[in-house]
Amino acid sequence: MTVYVPKLPEEAPFSPPQRAWLNGFFAALIGGDTADPAAAPAAPAIAEDFPWHDPALLLDERLKLSEGRVPARRLMSAMAQLDCGQCGYECKSYAEAIASGAEKSLGKCVPGGKETSKALRALVAELPAAGAPAAVRADAAHPPGRLVAEAVFKAATPLNGQGSAKDTRHVVFGLAGSGLSYEVGDAFGIFVSVSPELVDATIAALGADPGMVVERGGWRGSLREALASRIDIARPGDSAIELMLQNAENPEDRSALKAILDGADGAAPADPDLLDLLLAFPAVRPPLDAMLGALEDIQPRLYSIASSPKAHPGEVHLTVGVVRYERNGRSREGVASNHLAARVAPGSRLRAFVQPAHGFRLPANGDVPTIMVGPGTGVAPFRAFLEERQASGARGKNWLFFGDQHEKCDFIYRKEIEGWLDDGTLTRLDLAFSRDGDRKVYVQDRMRDAGAEIWSWLKAGAHFYVCGDASRMARDVDAALQAIVAEHGGMDAAAAKSFVQKLAADRRYQRDVY
Repeated sequence: MTVYVPKLPEEAPFSPPQRAWLNGFFAALIGGDTADPAAAPAAPAIAEDFPWHDPALLLDERLKLSEGRVPARRLMSAMAQLDCGQCGYECKSYAEAIASGAEKSLGKCVPGGKETSKALRALVAELPAAGAPAAVRADAAHPPGRLVAEAVFKAATPLNGQGSAKDTRHVVFGLAGSGLSYEVGDAFGIFVSVSPELVDATIAALGADPGMVVERGGWRGSLREALASRIDIARPGDSAIELMLQNAENPEDRSALKAILDGADGAAPADPDLLDLLLAFPAVRPPLDAMLGALEDIQPRLYSIASSPKAHPGEVHLTVGVVRYERNGRSREGVASNHLAARVAPGSRLRAFVQPAHGFRLPANGDVPTIMVGPGTGVAPFRAFLEERQASGARGKNWLFFGDQHEKCDFIYRKEIEGWLDDGTLTRLDLAFSRDGDRKVYVQDRMRDAGAEIWSWLKAGAHFYVCGDASRMARDVDAALQAIVAEHGGMDAAAAKSFVQKLAADRRYQRDVY
Protein backbone atom coordinates (compact mmCIF):
# COMPACT_ATOMS: atom_id res chain seq x y z
CA MET A 1 0.00 0.00 0.00
CA THR A 2 1.31 3.48 -0.84
CA VAL A 3 0.87 6.19 1.75
CA TYR A 4 0.47 9.56 0.07
CA VAL A 5 1.89 12.62 1.77
CA PRO A 6 0.21 15.99 1.15
CA LYS A 7 2.35 18.65 -0.47
CA LEU A 8 2.77 22.13 0.93
CA PRO A 9 0.32 24.46 -0.84
CA GLU A 10 1.67 26.84 -3.44
CA GLU A 11 0.69 29.80 -1.25
CA ALA A 12 2.81 28.55 1.68
CA PRO A 13 5.41 31.17 2.71
CA PHE A 14 8.40 29.36 1.19
CA SER A 15 10.43 29.81 -1.97
CA PRO A 16 10.05 27.08 -4.64
CA PRO A 17 13.37 25.43 -3.67
CA GLN A 18 12.44 25.51 0.02
CA ARG A 19 8.99 24.09 -0.73
CA ALA A 20 10.48 21.30 -2.85
CA TRP A 21 13.03 20.45 -0.18
CA LEU A 22 10.38 20.37 2.59
CA ASN A 23 8.04 18.22 0.49
CA GLY A 24 10.86 15.76 -0.02
CA PHE A 25 11.80 15.81 3.64
CA PHE A 26 8.27 15.05 4.82
CA ALA A 27 7.96 12.29 2.25
CA ALA A 28 11.16 10.70 3.51
CA LEU A 29 10.07 11.19 7.10
CA ILE A 30 6.75 9.44 6.63
CA GLY A 31 8.05 6.99 4.09
CA GLY A 32 5.42 7.88 1.53
CA ASP A 33 5.06 9.38 -1.91
CA THR A 34 4.57 13.04 -2.83
CA ALA A 35 2.41 12.23 -5.82
CA ASP A 36 -0.91 14.04 -6.10
CA PRO A 37 -3.39 12.16 -3.87
CA ALA A 38 -6.12 12.86 -6.42
CA ALA A 39 -4.36 10.46 -8.77
CA ALA A 40 -4.86 7.50 -6.46
CA PRO A 41 -7.27 6.34 -3.77
CA ALA A 42 -6.67 7.91 -0.37
CA ALA A 43 -4.84 5.65 2.05
CA PRO A 44 -5.73 5.45 5.71
CA ALA A 45 -3.33 7.05 8.15
CA ILE A 46 -1.12 4.55 9.94
CA ALA A 47 0.01 5.23 13.49
CA GLU A 48 3.77 5.01 13.71
CA ASP A 49 5.37 3.06 16.54
CA PHE A 50 8.77 3.67 18.10
CA PRO A 51 9.81 0.35 19.68
CA TRP A 52 13.32 1.68 20.39
CA HIS A 53 11.98 4.56 22.51
CA ASP A 54 12.92 2.78 25.74
CA PRO A 55 15.85 4.08 27.84
CA ALA A 56 16.44 0.63 29.34
CA LEU A 57 17.46 -0.80 25.95
CA LEU A 58 21.12 -0.94 24.95
CA LEU A 59 22.19 1.24 22.03
CA ASP A 60 22.78 -1.77 19.78
CA GLU A 61 19.29 -3.06 20.61
CA ARG A 62 17.74 0.31 19.77
CA LEU A 63 19.60 0.58 16.47
CA LYS A 64 18.52 -2.93 15.50
CA LEU A 65 14.87 -2.08 16.19
CA SER A 66 15.10 0.91 13.82
CA GLU A 67 16.66 -0.99 10.92
CA GLY A 68 14.88 -0.28 7.66
CA ARG A 69 13.29 2.94 8.94
CA VAL A 70 13.78 6.36 7.37
CA PRO A 71 16.93 8.29 8.44
CA ALA A 72 15.16 10.45 11.02
CA ARG A 73 13.96 7.35 12.86
CA ARG A 74 17.38 5.67 12.67
CA LEU A 75 18.88 8.80 14.22
CA MET A 76 16.17 8.87 16.87
CA SER A 77 17.05 5.33 17.94
CA ALA A 78 20.60 6.47 18.75
CA MET A 79 19.34 9.01 21.30
CA ALA A 80 19.10 8.24 25.03
CA GLN A 81 15.26 8.00 24.73
CA LEU A 82 14.65 10.20 27.78
CA ASP A 83 12.93 13.20 26.13
CA CYS A 84 14.68 15.19 28.85
CA GLY A 85 14.89 18.43 26.86
CA GLN A 86 18.54 19.12 27.74
CA CYS A 87 19.37 19.36 24.04
CA GLY A 88 16.61 21.91 23.41
CA TYR A 89 14.52 19.24 21.68
CA GLU A 90 12.98 15.88 22.44
CA CYS A 91 14.54 12.70 21.02
CA LYS A 92 12.25 12.61 17.98
CA SER A 93 12.55 16.30 17.07
CA TYR A 94 16.34 16.36 17.61
CA ALA A 95 16.68 13.42 15.21
CA GLU A 96 14.41 15.10 12.66
CA ALA A 97 16.41 18.32 12.87
CA ILE A 98 19.65 16.41 12.21
CA ALA A 99 18.10 14.45 9.35
CA SER A 100 16.83 17.62 7.69
CA GLY A 101 20.16 19.40 8.09
CA ALA A 102 18.64 22.05 10.33
CA GLU A 103 20.78 20.93 13.27
CA LYS A 104 24.50 20.37 12.80
CA SER A 105 25.61 19.50 16.32
CA LEU A 106 25.68 15.77 17.08
CA GLY A 107 26.79 16.09 20.69
CA LYS A 108 23.73 17.61 22.32
CA CYS A 109 22.33 14.41 23.85
CA VAL A 110 23.84 14.82 27.32
CA PRO A 111 22.58 11.54 28.84
CA GLY A 112 23.61 9.62 25.70
CA GLY A 113 27.13 11.06 25.89
CA LYS A 114 29.91 9.77 23.65
CA GLU A 115 28.02 6.59 22.82
CA THR A 116 25.18 8.52 21.21
CA SER A 117 27.46 11.06 19.55
CA LYS A 118 29.54 8.32 17.89
CA ALA A 119 26.44 6.49 16.70
CA LEU A 120 24.99 9.71 15.25
CA ARG A 121 28.22 10.39 13.38
CA ALA A 122 28.16 6.94 11.83
CA LEU A 123 24.52 7.32 10.81
CA VAL A 124 24.96 10.84 9.43
CA ALA A 125 27.89 9.62 7.33
CA GLU A 126 25.44 7.28 5.60
CA LEU A 127 22.98 10.06 4.76
CA PRO A 128 22.99 11.79 1.38
CA ALA A 129 24.02 15.42 1.54
CA ALA A 130 20.94 17.54 2.15
CA GLY A 131 20.44 20.99 0.80
CA ALA A 132 19.02 21.94 4.17
CA PRO A 133 17.94 25.36 5.36
CA ALA A 134 20.15 27.29 7.74
CA ALA A 135 20.65 25.73 11.14
CA VAL A 136 17.90 26.41 13.61
CA ARG A 137 18.74 26.29 17.29
CA ALA A 138 16.10 26.06 19.99
CA ASP A 139 16.11 29.18 22.17
CA ALA A 140 17.28 27.93 25.55
CA ALA A 141 15.83 30.98 27.24
CA HIS A 142 12.35 30.05 26.06
CA PRO A 143 11.96 26.32 25.43
CA PRO A 144 9.27 25.74 22.80
CA GLY A 145 5.77 25.20 24.12
CA ARG A 146 6.68 25.93 27.74
CA LEU A 147 5.94 28.76 30.10
CA VAL A 148 9.24 30.13 31.44
CA ALA A 149 8.78 32.20 34.58
CA GLU A 150 10.64 33.22 37.71
CA ALA A 151 10.50 30.92 40.74
CA VAL A 152 11.76 32.02 44.15
CA PHE A 153 14.56 29.95 45.62
CA LYS A 154 13.80 29.24 49.28
CA ALA A 155 16.31 26.67 50.58
CA ALA A 156 18.69 23.81 49.78
CA THR A 157 18.74 21.77 52.99
CA PRO A 158 21.32 18.96 53.40
CA LEU A 159 19.74 15.51 53.63
CA ASN A 160 22.75 13.30 54.35
CA GLY A 161 24.09 12.73 57.84
CA GLN A 162 27.59 13.10 59.19
CA GLY A 163 30.06 10.70 57.62
CA SER A 164 28.31 10.42 54.26
CA ALA A 165 30.35 10.55 51.05
CA LYS A 166 27.40 12.31 49.42
CA ASP A 167 25.86 15.76 49.56
CA THR A 168 22.16 15.55 48.73
CA ARG A 169 19.93 18.61 49.10
CA HIS A 170 16.21 19.09 49.57
CA VAL A 171 15.58 22.14 47.38
CA VAL A 172 12.44 24.26 47.72
CA PHE A 173 11.13 26.85 45.24
CA GLY A 174 8.14 29.13 45.68
CA LEU A 175 5.79 29.38 42.70
CA ALA A 176 3.40 32.09 43.94
CA GLY A 177 2.61 34.56 41.17
CA SER A 178 4.72 32.68 38.60
CA GLY A 179 1.86 31.03 36.72
CA LEU A 180 3.73 27.70 36.96
CA SER A 181 1.82 24.59 38.04
CA TYR A 182 2.63 20.89 37.99
CA GLU A 183 1.44 17.36 38.60
CA VAL A 184 3.29 14.59 40.38
CA GLY A 185 5.58 12.86 37.91
CA ASP A 186 6.57 16.10 36.17
CA ALA A 187 10.10 17.53 36.09
CA PHE A 188 11.26 21.05 36.93
CA GLY A 189 13.67 22.87 34.62
CA ILE A 190 16.01 25.50 36.03
CA PHE A 191 18.31 28.01 34.35
CA VAL A 192 21.47 28.48 36.41
CA SER A 193 24.88 30.11 36.19
CA VAL A 194 28.37 28.67 35.80
CA SER A 195 30.82 29.23 38.66
CA PRO A 196 32.61 32.61 38.56
CA GLU A 197 35.95 30.81 38.94
CA LEU A 198 35.42 28.80 35.76
CA VAL A 199 34.19 31.87 33.88
CA ASP A 200 37.21 33.97 34.89
CA ALA A 201 39.70 31.20 34.12
CA THR A 202 38.12 30.67 30.68
CA ILE A 203 38.22 34.39 29.86
CA ALA A 204 41.89 34.52 30.92
CA ALA A 205 42.70 31.52 28.69
CA LEU A 206 40.93 33.24 25.80
CA GLY A 207 42.95 36.40 26.44
CA ALA A 208 39.71 38.36 26.23
CA ASP A 209 38.29 41.46 27.91
CA PRO A 210 35.64 40.35 30.43
CA GLY A 211 33.76 43.60 29.92
CA MET A 212 33.46 43.38 26.13
CA VAL A 213 29.87 43.56 24.90
CA VAL A 214 28.27 40.36 23.61
CA GLU A 215 24.95 40.11 21.79
CA ARG A 216 23.13 36.80 21.48
CA GLY A 217 19.55 36.08 20.47
CA GLY A 218 18.32 39.53 21.42
CA TRP A 219 20.26 39.51 24.68
CA ARG A 220 23.08 42.01 25.30
CA GLY A 221 25.65 42.03 28.11
CA SER A 222 29.29 41.62 29.04
CA LEU A 223 31.42 38.63 28.10
CA ARG A 224 31.58 37.60 31.76
CA GLU A 225 27.76 37.65 32.00
CA ALA A 226 27.43 35.77 28.71
CA LEU A 227 29.77 32.94 29.76
CA ALA A 228 28.13 32.73 33.18
CA SER A 229 24.51 32.43 32.11
CA ARG A 230 24.07 32.36 28.31
CA ILE A 231 26.87 30.53 26.50
CA ASP A 232 27.77 26.96 27.46
CA ILE A 233 31.46 26.66 28.32
CA ALA A 234 30.93 23.51 30.42
CA ARG A 235 29.84 21.41 27.43
CA PRO A 236 31.44 22.72 24.23
CA GLY A 237 29.66 21.04 21.33
CA ASP A 238 30.94 19.64 18.07
CA SER A 239 30.88 23.02 16.35
CA ALA A 240 33.35 24.54 18.82
CA ILE A 241 35.74 21.58 18.53
CA GLU A 242 35.44 21.64 14.72
CA LEU A 243 36.30 25.35 14.76
CA MET A 244 39.42 24.68 16.80
CA LEU A 245 40.36 21.85 14.44
CA GLN A 246 40.00 24.20 11.47
CA ASN A 247 42.30 26.72 13.18
CA ALA A 248 44.93 24.22 14.33
CA GLU A 249 48.19 24.35 12.38
CA ASN A 250 50.20 21.80 14.35
CA PRO A 251 49.59 18.23 13.06
CA GLU A 252 49.65 16.86 16.60
CA ASP A 253 46.99 19.36 17.68
CA ARG A 254 44.88 18.48 14.65
CA SER A 255 45.14 14.77 15.36
CA ALA A 256 44.23 15.20 19.03
CA LEU A 257 41.26 17.48 18.27
CA LYS A 258 40.03 15.07 15.60
CA ALA A 259 40.12 12.23 18.16
CA ILE A 260 38.06 14.31 20.62
CA LEU A 261 35.59 15.22 17.90
CA ASP A 262 35.19 11.60 16.87
CA GLY A 263 34.79 10.44 20.47
CA ALA A 264 37.71 8.09 20.08
CA ASP A 265 38.67 5.90 23.04
CA GLY A 266 41.58 7.42 24.92
CA ALA A 267 41.13 10.89 23.40
CA ALA A 268 42.60 13.57 25.64
CA PRO A 269 41.53 15.70 27.32
CA ALA A 270 38.60 13.41 28.15
CA ASP A 271 35.09 14.87 28.08
CA PRO A 272 36.51 18.41 28.04
CA ASP A 273 34.97 21.73 28.97
CA LEU A 274 36.12 24.80 27.04
CA LEU A 275 38.88 25.58 29.55
CA ASP A 276 40.28 22.05 29.08
CA LEU A 277 40.50 22.64 25.33
CA LEU A 278 42.09 26.07 25.70
CA LEU A 279 44.70 24.77 28.16
CA ALA A 280 45.45 21.63 26.12
CA PHE A 281 45.83 23.52 22.84
CA PRO A 282 47.38 26.91 23.68
CA ALA A 283 48.44 27.49 20.08
CA VAL A 284 44.86 27.14 18.81
CA ARG A 285 42.92 30.35 19.19
CA PRO A 286 40.12 30.94 16.67
CA PRO A 287 38.74 34.48 16.39
CA LEU A 288 36.75 35.19 19.56
CA ASP A 289 33.53 36.08 17.72
CA ALA A 290 33.71 32.81 15.81
CA MET A 291 34.35 30.82 19.00
CA LEU A 292 31.40 32.42 20.81
CA GLY A 293 29.20 31.75 17.81
CA ALA A 294 30.24 28.09 17.72
CA LEU A 295 29.38 27.47 21.38
CA GLU A 296 25.88 26.31 22.30
CA ASP A 297 23.40 28.08 24.53
CA ILE A 298 23.39 26.97 28.17
CA GLN A 299 20.54 24.50 28.49
CA PRO A 300 18.34 24.20 31.57
CA ARG A 301 18.87 21.41 34.06
CA LEU A 302 15.90 19.15 34.76
CA TYR A 303 15.02 17.49 38.07
CA SER A 304 12.23 15.09 38.98
CA ILE A 305 9.72 16.87 41.18
CA ALA A 306 9.73 15.52 44.75
CA SER A 307 6.48 17.05 46.03
CA SER A 308 2.73 16.96 45.57
CA PRO A 309 0.97 20.29 45.00
CA LYS A 310 -1.77 18.98 47.28
CA ALA A 311 0.71 18.67 50.13
CA HIS A 312 2.71 21.83 49.37
CA PRO A 313 0.50 24.42 47.63
CA GLY A 314 2.53 27.12 45.91
CA GLU A 315 5.82 25.22 46.21
CA VAL A 316 7.87 22.72 44.26
CA HIS A 317 10.45 20.47 45.94
CA LEU A 318 13.48 18.78 44.35
CA THR A 319 16.03 16.21 45.51
CA VAL A 320 19.42 17.29 44.18
CA GLY A 321 22.69 15.37 44.42
CA VAL A 322 25.56 17.86 44.51
CA VAL A 323 28.20 16.82 41.96
CA ARG A 324 31.91 17.35 42.66
CA TYR A 325 34.80 15.40 41.12
CA GLU A 326 38.30 15.54 39.62
CA ARG A 327 39.00 15.30 35.88
CA ASN A 328 41.96 16.18 33.69
CA GLY A 329 43.85 17.39 36.77
CA ARG A 330 41.20 19.93 37.77
CA SER A 331 38.43 20.04 40.36
CA ARG A 332 35.01 20.04 38.71
CA GLU A 333 31.47 20.59 39.84
CA GLY A 334 27.98 20.09 38.51
CA VAL A 335 26.80 23.46 37.25
CA ALA A 336 23.22 23.35 38.54
CA SER A 337 23.71 21.35 41.73
CA ASN A 338 26.50 23.60 43.02
CA HIS A 339 24.65 26.74 41.99
CA LEU A 340 21.71 25.63 44.12
CA ALA A 341 23.82 24.32 47.00
CA ALA A 342 26.37 27.11 47.29
CA ARG A 343 25.85 30.15 45.07
CA VAL A 344 22.21 31.19 45.10
CA ALA A 345 20.78 33.03 48.11
CA PRO A 346 17.31 32.45 49.57
CA GLY A 347 14.87 34.88 48.00
CA SER A 348 16.67 34.86 44.65
CA ARG A 349 14.58 34.45 41.51
CA LEU A 350 15.57 31.87 38.93
CA ARG A 351 14.06 31.30 35.50
CA ALA A 352 12.29 27.97 35.50
CA PHE A 353 9.62 25.90 33.77
CA VAL A 354 7.67 22.69 34.24
CA GLN A 355 8.43 19.74 31.95
CA PRO A 356 5.28 17.56 31.80
CA ALA A 357 5.84 13.87 32.35
CA HIS A 358 5.99 11.54 29.35
CA GLY A 359 4.15 8.51 30.64
CA PHE A 360 5.17 8.76 34.30
CA ARG A 361 1.92 9.14 36.21
CA LEU A 362 0.12 7.56 39.13
CA PRO A 363 -2.83 5.32 38.23
CA ALA A 364 -6.01 7.33 37.73
CA ASN A 365 -7.75 4.87 40.04
CA GLY A 366 -6.48 5.35 43.59
CA ASP A 367 -7.34 1.75 44.46
CA VAL A 368 -4.63 0.39 42.13
CA PRO A 369 -1.50 -0.80 43.98
CA THR A 370 1.92 0.65 43.14
CA ILE A 371 5.48 -0.67 43.40
CA MET A 372 8.18 2.02 43.36
CA VAL A 373 11.93 1.47 42.96
CA GLY A 374 14.01 4.59 43.62
CA PRO A 375 17.48 4.40 45.20
CA GLY A 376 19.35 7.59 46.12
CA THR A 377 17.91 10.72 44.51
CA GLY A 378 15.67 8.37 42.51
CA VAL A 379 13.30 8.46 45.48
CA ALA A 380 12.30 12.03 44.51
CA PRO A 381 9.17 11.33 42.42
CA PHE A 382 8.06 8.64 44.87
CA ARG A 383 8.08 11.12 47.72
CA ALA A 384 5.69 13.08 45.49
CA PHE A 385 3.64 9.96 44.71
CA LEU A 386 3.24 9.05 48.39
CA GLU A 387 2.32 12.61 49.34
CA GLU A 388 -0.27 12.62 46.56
CA ARG A 389 -1.73 9.23 47.52
CA GLN A 390 -1.94 10.32 51.16
CA ALA A 391 -3.46 13.74 50.38
CA SER A 392 -6.03 12.31 47.95
CA GLY A 393 -7.08 9.47 50.26
CA ALA A 394 -6.08 6.79 47.73
CA ARG A 395 -6.69 3.31 49.16
CA GLY A 396 -4.34 1.34 46.90
CA LYS A 397 -1.34 -0.41 48.46
CA ASN A 398 2.11 1.17 48.02
CA TRP A 399 5.48 -0.60 48.12
CA LEU A 400 8.81 1.27 48.07
CA PHE A 401 12.28 -0.10 47.35
CA PHE A 402 14.92 2.39 48.47
CA GLY A 403 18.68 2.11 48.82
CA ASP A 404 21.95 4.00 49.07
CA GLN A 405 25.39 3.51 50.61
CA HIS A 406 24.91 3.68 54.40
CA GLU A 407 21.69 3.52 56.41
CA LYS A 408 23.05 5.74 59.18
CA CYS A 409 23.82 8.76 56.98
CA ASP A 410 22.22 8.14 53.56
CA PHE A 411 18.63 7.18 54.43
CA ILE A 412 17.25 10.46 53.07
CA TYR A 413 13.65 11.38 53.95
CA ARG A 414 13.79 8.67 56.62
CA LYS A 415 11.36 10.33 59.03
CA GLU A 416 8.78 10.91 56.31
CA ILE A 417 9.12 7.41 54.84
CA GLU A 418 8.83 5.73 58.22
CA GLY A 419 5.87 7.97 59.00
CA TRP A 420 4.09 6.76 55.86
CA LEU A 421 4.85 3.20 56.89
CA ASP A 422 3.37 3.84 60.35
CA ASP A 423 0.16 5.46 59.11
CA GLY A 424 -0.43 2.90 56.36
CA THR A 425 0.20 5.14 53.35
CA LEU A 426 3.20 2.90 52.64
CA THR A 427 2.29 -0.78 52.82
CA ARG A 428 5.79 -2.21 52.52
CA LEU A 429 9.35 -0.86 52.57
CA ASP A 430 12.41 -2.79 51.36
CA LEU A 431 15.84 -1.24 51.96
CA ALA A 432 19.25 -1.91 50.40
CA PHE A 433 22.32 -0.15 51.83
CA SER A 434 25.22 -1.34 49.74
CA ARG A 435 28.14 -0.45 52.03
CA ASP A 436 26.78 -1.71 55.35
CA GLY A 437 27.34 -5.45 54.95
CA ASP A 438 29.96 -7.95 53.90
CA ARG A 439 28.63 -7.84 50.34
CA LYS A 440 27.05 -5.10 48.31
CA VAL A 441 23.26 -5.35 48.16
CA TYR A 442 21.19 -3.24 45.78
CA VAL A 443 17.49 -2.66 45.19
CA GLN A 444 17.40 -5.26 42.41
CA ASP A 445 18.68 -7.84 44.91
CA ARG A 446 15.86 -6.96 47.32
CA MET A 447 13.44 -7.31 44.41
CA ARG A 448 14.63 -10.85 43.71
CA ASP A 449 14.31 -11.70 47.42
CA ALA A 450 10.68 -10.55 47.29
CA GLY A 451 9.99 -11.98 43.82
CA ALA A 452 6.96 -14.08 44.74
CA GLU A 453 5.23 -11.12 46.39
CA ILE A 454 6.05 -8.78 43.48
CA TRP A 455 4.51 -11.31 41.09
CA SER A 456 1.42 -11.46 43.31
CA TRP A 457 1.06 -7.67 43.21
CA LEU A 458 1.52 -7.61 39.43
CA LYS A 459 -1.19 -10.25 39.00
CA ALA A 460 -3.43 -8.02 41.13
CA GLY A 461 -2.91 -5.14 38.68
CA ALA A 462 -0.08 -3.22 40.34
CA HIS A 463 1.77 -0.49 38.46
CA PHE A 464 5.58 -0.72 38.59
CA TYR A 465 7.74 2.42 38.63
CA VAL A 466 11.50 3.00 38.45
CA CYS A 467 13.47 6.23 38.87
CA GLY A 468 17.24 6.67 38.71
CA ASP A 469 20.29 5.93 36.62
CA ALA A 470 19.38 4.54 33.20
CA SER A 471 22.65 2.86 32.25
CA ARG A 472 23.09 0.77 35.38
CA MET A 473 20.35 0.69 38.02
CA ALA A 474 17.32 0.87 35.73
CA ARG A 475 18.79 -1.78 33.45
CA ASP A 476 19.53 -4.07 36.39
CA VAL A 477 16.02 -3.53 37.77
CA ASP A 478 14.55 -4.38 34.37
CA ALA A 479 16.58 -7.61 34.26
CA ALA A 480 15.46 -8.48 37.79
CA LEU A 481 11.82 -7.82 36.90
CA GLN A 482 12.04 -10.12 33.88
CA ALA A 483 13.71 -12.81 36.01
CA ILE A 484 10.94 -12.53 38.62
CA VAL A 485 8.23 -12.84 35.95
CA ALA A 486 9.98 -15.86 34.43
CA GLU A 487 10.48 -17.66 37.75
CA HIS A 488 7.20 -16.93 39.49
CA GLY A 489 5.06 -16.69 36.36
CA GLY A 490 6.36 -19.98 34.97
CA MET A 491 7.59 -18.44 31.70
CA ASP A 492 10.67 -18.83 29.57
CA ALA A 493 12.93 -15.79 29.03
CA ALA A 494 11.24 -14.71 25.78
CA ALA A 495 7.75 -14.89 27.28
CA ALA A 496 8.87 -13.01 30.38
CA LYS A 497 10.35 -10.26 28.23
CA SER A 498 7.12 -10.01 26.25
CA PHE A 499 5.12 -9.85 29.49
CA VAL A 500 7.23 -6.94 30.78
CA GLN A 501 6.96 -5.19 27.42
CA LYS A 502 3.18 -5.57 27.62
CA LEU A 503 3.24 -4.00 31.09
CA ALA A 504 5.06 -1.01 29.57
CA ALA A 505 2.65 -0.80 26.63
CA ASP A 506 -0.27 -0.80 29.09
CA ARG A 507 1.37 2.01 31.13
CA ARG A 508 1.78 -0.33 34.09
CA TYR A 509 5.60 -0.23 33.90
CA GLN A 510 6.88 3.35 33.85
CA ARG A 511 10.39 4.77 34.16
CA ASP A 512 11.83 8.17 34.96
CA VAL A 513 15.50 7.56 34.25
CA TYR A 514 18.48 9.73 33.42
